[in-house]
Amino acid sequence: MLAYVVRRLLYALPILIGVNLITFALFFVVNTPDDMARMQLGVKRVTPEAITRWKAERGYDRPLFVNDEASGVAVFSETIFFSKSIRMFVGDFGRAEDGRDIAREIVARMGPSLAIALPTFVLGLLVSVTFALLLTFFRATYLDFWGVVLCVAMMSISGLFYIIGGQYLISKLWKLVPISGYGGGLDAWKFVILPVVIGVVSGIGSSTRWYRTIFIEEIARDYVRTARAKGLSEAAVLFRHVLRNALIPILTGVVVVIPLLFMGSLLTESFFGIPGLGSYTIDAINAQDFAVVRAMVFIGSLLYIVGLILTDLSYTLVDPRIRFD
Repeated sequence: MLAYVVRRLLYALPILIGVNLITFALFFVVNTPDDMARMQLGVKRVTPEAITRWKAERGYDRPLFVNDEASGVAVFSETIFFSKSIRMFVGDFGRAEDGRDIAREIVARMGPSLAIALPTFVLGLLVSVTFALLLTFFRATYLDFWGVVLCVAMMSISGLFYIIGGQYLISKLWKLVPISGYGGGLDAWKFVILPVVIGVVSGIGSSTRWYRTIFIEEIARDYVRTARAKGLSEAAVLFRHVLRNALIPILTGVVVVIPLLFMGSLLTESFFGIPGLGSYTIDAINAQDFAVVRAMVFIGSLLYIVGLILTDLSYTLVDPRIRFD
């Protein structure tokens, strides 16, 4: 098991380097260091001297990937890509273009993101699995038919509709909770409850259909027919056997959500004014702050890889037959 984890972690290094390289290339295809300098300096203060000085202060006066004027290892080390990327592998994300420490901002904004993402994930999983089990229990009935129709309708509606509709109905008309913003301490629930409810409702359609498909496939297996032949009730078969054997594909789908638990939701945090990592990323993209964008992409990739490893390890808990050498 330990050898497997170490091997997977070693595989993660070239993946992280590749993701960082692609992000770097895509960003600088659209924005040159001169464009970044003009964006940060403002129209009135843009002069060739100011642009040169801004790039020199932040290390953007070097070549992007290859330094033809250097020799030896410096051909690659004396470049923007190397100087801006290598530090992230030791946890040093540097500073944003406005001078603030990126690591400190990430730690400060992780709390609001988790306050929304974690309840949304847990409640969404419980509601979707329960609803899918209910539809599976009443399969081939009118309840199952109209339940699937409802799920298709819900997953066909844009997430923006749920956000804007929820803000208008619950916050503006009924005035039950604030329409946007965030407060710390005990008052945080007032700002969190609406984004959590909207996040759960908007994900019910697609999640329920996915879980229902898994349960329907499990019901057709031989062990289910054997359990029924032994006299077990349909509810016992469904909740005691089918649900347990369907945990592996459920865990596989859960791994996609793990980065979002820390990275936050871009749309939700932006529309509700939540000072989390999602809104931090959106603000960095709008400001062409490459340092923040690079750090957030790196963290998202790292969390996704860690989630994959944890998912593989969790397979051994739900299925003892699975072993990793």
